[in-house]
Amino acid sequence: MSESTQRYGDSSVPVVHVISDSMGDTAAEVVRAASLQFDSDAITIKRLTQVSDVEQVRNYFDQEENSAVGTAVFHTFASPTLRSEVRYELDQRGIPSIDLIGPAITVMSTLTGLEPKNQVGLGHEGEELYFKSVDAMEFFVEHDDGHKPQDLPHADVVLVGMHRTSKTPISMYLAFSGLKVANIEIELGTDLPKEIFEVDRRRIFGLTSSPERIAEARQLSVADDPAMATLPQTNPEDADKEHEYSKRMIEKLGCAVVNMDGRTVEEVASFIFKRIAEIK
Repeated sequence: MSESTQRYGDSSVPVVHVISDSMGDTAAEVVRAASLQFDSDAITIKRLTQVSDVEQVRNYFDQEENSAVGTAVFHTFASPTLRSEVRYELDQRGIPSIDLIGPAITVMSTLTGLEPKNQVGLGHEGEELYFKSVDAMEFFVEHDDGHKPQDLPHADVVLVGMHRTSKTPISMYLAFSGLKVANIEIELGTDLPKEIFEVDRRRIFGLTSSPERIAEARQLSVADDPAMATLPQTNPEDADKEHEYSKRMIEKLGCAVVNMDGRTVEEVASFIFKRIAEIK
């Protein structure tokens, strides 16, 4: 598949061809970055993408060849064989070329002592992971602290627990890794949203902590926000009642229980990752 970016309309300007076994985005970005050092009409950029054999390159340049126009090639090929064949073809035609990925792979292979995967399109896998993470972060922001309960069945993970059981930090950590997370605060005398009972219980995690630890954490928060002192949750007796209520609600859900006492966000997130991986 070939793609032409004729940006300048002058067929006499030099042409830089970007060719790749994938979409050529990596090489194209390098060429664009380099082209910024010159006038905007200095070169024409063309692409030949999804190359699987040297014959495609040969046919492409049979059609593109024009001795009156300066030509160069920037290429990225995962396969060392195809990389070598294309370089030889270009050398035979007298077309200068730059291999943008081969030398980097060689250096990294030497450093690690490992053989490269030589797989096509791994860059796009990274892009997919990036966009998945962005979507997950948006989902987390929109569904933090019980917002939009109607979307709970669409979550990868649902966290439930009392105030100050680290629901939001854990949600954020998981979302950065691409999981869509919602969290619900359990409040004394308040029912859980009905939608949570539509969620696979294996995706729900009840976060708990001792009443003493909860009361202590909430008392510490008063120093940052004096208004917290008026809330009943800062009273150890009320924290104890809420703890018992939270315990009953989590038992009602039949979900996994995670005791937060002495555990870091990273440790809990790792546990949740493992449990979710077992479902998929």
